[in-house]
Amino acid sequence: MRRFEVALADSDRGLYDNLDLRVAQHPSESDRYLVARMVARTLEHGEGVDWSKGLAADDEPALWQRDLRGDLQAWIEVGSPAPARLHKAKKAVKRVVIYAWNRVDALAASLVEERVYKAEEIELFELDAAVLDAVAATLARTNAWDVAITGGTIYLSIGGASFELSPRRVRVGDA
Repeated sequence: MRRFEVALADSDRGLYDNLDLRVAQHPSESDRYLVARMVARTLEHGEGVDWSKGLAADDEPALWQRDLRGDLQAWIEVGSPAPARLHKAKKAVKRVVIYAWNRVDALAASLVEERVYKAEEIELFELDAAVLDAVAATLARTNAWDVAITGGTIYLSIGGASFELSPRRVRVGDA
């Protein structure tokens, strides 16, 4: 179990919040994956966004968003999920988002090749693996992150270290 105290300043969305998050790290989960989950969580922060059972449940994403009635509003994946999984997700929920770092263009192409339902509506973002690994090297049981998001770029300060991450939007169907 890891704790993240996040001071979030997302000027792109006019969202400013202090988050105190507890994150269970599955034994098979790499530090890079955990950092990508945290980045996705900060980028997607909003009402109803929460962790799912993640790797402990094959049929759940890393994160999801539910409305006040409990209806699923967004399915948020981290990594490179199988096209069949995304096909099922897209049929179940209007908004599907993926934050990936490996072979992202190939993933986008496979969504079209495998005829994933409304694949062109899936939001796919590429994260820089080297930056994820550098942030992963700072992980501790308790982590204090200052996150500023402006112009689509994430500025992350951890202790005395600073990191910059610019997720690249990959258009599905244009890959």
